[in-house]
Amino acid sequence: MNPKVAIVDYGLGNLFSINNACEFAGLKSSITSDKQVISEADALILPGVGAFGDAMKSLEDSGLISSILDFIDSGKPFMGICLGMQLLFTESEEFGTHKGLGLIKGNIVRFPSHTADNKVVRVPQIQWNQIYKNDEELWEKSPLKSLDDGEFMHFVHSYYAIPEDPETTLSFSHYEGIKYTSAIQKRNITGFQYHPEKSGESGIIVYQNWANYIINKNY
Repeated sequence: MNPKVAIVDYGLGNLFSINNACEFAGLKSSITSDKQVISEADALILPGVGAFGDAMKSLEDSGLISSILDFIDSGKPFMGICLGMQLLFTESEEFGTHKGLGLIKGNIVRFPSHTADNKVVRVPQIQWNQIYKNDEELWEKSPLKSLDDGEFMHFVHSYYAIPEDPETTLSFSHYEGIKYTSAIQKRNITGFQYHPEKSGESGIIVYQNWANYIINKNY
């Protein structure tokens, strides 16, 4: 069985790297903005690079917001990557205040320009960084389940999520003295601030675990 995975194309995303990672993991993926293809998929990925407000406007203009919300409401597996994870939250402060999809209560904020001891913070964070378990049980039920605590993943971002409910945090990371949520898990929703598709063998394992999750209907 090769589950059908729709990768949402709304003009902002690292689409082809994600598509390649899905296919390597045995998923039948398609890059699409077709609402019917999205609704009929077994799983959905919302990618994203760039600014939060631009992404929300693009989703609104393309009429895809209702399709995404309906898909998530169906209970089928959903993955948000980088900006695609941030869009799940209530709002972002990036270049003004912008409302998100509101599926995860919380805000998206910018890394500060200086640390507490006045050291300049390099923004964006562009590097390999470690991810740590927030909760052992949640980790073992997620696509990260076979990875080690402290695994390295690849990050490119200037903003990070602060969920209201700390139990939605799947992994956390540290940058310039700041501990922040680097992945979330809530029911059928998984979100990664990092890019599994750019994280070598460990990232492919994430996609393979997610594929098994879809095939075995563990949701």
